[in-house]
Amino acid sequence: MKFLLIYPKWQKLKRQTEFHLPPHGPVVFAAAVPDHVEIQFVDENLEDIDFDAAVDFVGISMMLTIQAKRGWEIADAFREKGIKVIFGGIATMIHAEETMLHADSVFLGEAESRMEKVFSDFDKGRLQKVYDYMNDQPAIELVGTARRDLLKKDLYNFRGVQMVDLVHASRGCRFHCYPCAVAYLGGRKFRPRPIDKAIEEMAGIDNNRLFIVDNSLAQDAKWEMDLFREMIPLKKHWCCHPIEDKPEILDLAAQAGAWYVYQAIFDTSDYIKERIDRYHDYGIGVEGTILLGLDHHTEDYIKRLIDFLLEINLDMAEFTVLTPFPHTTAFDELKQQRRIFSYDWDDYSADKVVYYPKHFSPERLQEILYEAWDAFYNKESQEEKMFKLFLQVVKKEMADKTFKMRDRRLASRAFGKENR
Repeated sequence: MKFLLIYPKWQKLKRQTEFHLPPHGPVVFAAAVPDHVEIQFVDENLEDIDFDAAVDFVGISMMLTIQAKRGWEIADAFREKGIKVIFGGIATMIHAEETMLHADSVFLGEAESRMEKVFSDFDKGRLQKVYDYMNDQPAIELVGTARRDLLKKDLYNFRGVQMVDLVHASRGCRFHCYPCAVAYLGGRKFRPRPIDKAIEEMAGIDNNRLFIVDNSLAQDAKWEMDLFREMIPLKKHWCCHPIEDKPEILDLAAQAGAWYVYQAIFDTSDYIKERIDRYHDYGIGVEGTILLGLDHHTEDYIKRLIDFLLEINLDMAEFTVLTPFPHTTAFDELKQQRRIFSYDWDDYSADKVVYYPKHFSPERLQEILYEAWDAFYNKESQEEKMFKLFLQVVKKEMADKTFKMRDRRLASRAFGKENR
C-alpha cells in the first residue's frame, strides 16, 4: 500500500526570520504505521504536493490551527479524485468537527498501537469515520523512534546552516496555562518516556543539534536530573522549553549540552531577571517568549515590559498576541464574553488580533505587537542576535570536538557576517 503523508503549509510570524524545522508530529505518527505500508512524506512548506501521485491512501497531519483550512483544501482535492483521506495531529483534535466535513476518517489521540487497526480497516473497505482515543492514551513505553528517514534533510537548514532535529522525552503537562490546549489534548498528567528509550533515540540522530520539544522539562526534578545525566555522554547540544530553576538541575543541563531555552517572560519581576541571569551563569542562552494582550496589559505596562526585556540581556525574543485557540481557557472566557470577532482559522497565526482587548482596540494591539518587535531589535537585528546564539553552540562544539568548520563558514554567510 502506498500512503502519502502530508504536512500542510502555514504562514510564519511576519516579523520573525523565516526558517523551517523538520516537523515532529508526522514522523512520530509514521513510526506507528505498520511496516508493510510504504510511506511518502511531503512537507508543503518546502515542497509541492503532487495531486496526481499514484497513491492508495492520504494522511494529513496538522499541528497548528493555521494549517487547518489548507489541510481541508488538500483533502477535498484528493477526495474529488476518489482517494480516501485520514486526518490526525493536534489541530485535527482541536478542530475535529469541522475536519470531519473534509475527511473520510479522523484520528483523535495518540497513534501508538492503534494504526494496525486503521490500516486493516482501510484494506477491508471498513474505514471508520472517527477513531477516538482522546481519553485513552497508549502506554508511554510504546512510543517508538520517529521516522526521520522520511525527511529530506537538505531542506531543513537556514542558508546552508544545519538546523535542529526534533525529539521528545515526555508527553503531557501537569500545568494548565490560560492560552494552552494541552490539558484538553492529553490531560494534566506528566508522562515521561523511559529514559533509556529517549536516550537511545537521541543517540541515533545524526544531527548534533536537537530541539527537545516537551511542553516543559520542569515537571519532575528527579526525572529531569536523571535524563540530563544520561544525556551527558551523547555530546549533543540542544534547546528546549523551561528547565527547572534549581542550581543542581541547571548545572546538569549545562553538562548535558543545553544550548538555549524558550522561557516565557510574564512580568517585570526580580524573579524573572534573576532566572535569566541563572541560565546565563550556566552558559545557557535564553529566547524570551512574550505574550501581549492579556487583560492586565495596558500600553504603559507593555512599554515597561519592553524596557525590562532590553535590560535583562535576553539573547532573543519572540512576540505574539494572545490567540484564543479552541479548547483553551482563553477561548472559553473570551467567547463567553463575546469578545472574539474572528473565527477565520487563517487569522489564528499568533500575530493577528482576533478578539477585543480590554484596554485598547484590536488595531492598536496589532500596532503594539510590531512596535515591540521593532523596539527589541532596534540596535541589533534578529539575524545578528541569531548569529550570536549560534556562536554559543559553536564554542560548545569546539570544546567537545564535535564542531565542523564548514558550519562556521556557512553561518557567517547566512547571518551576513564576515568569516573570522
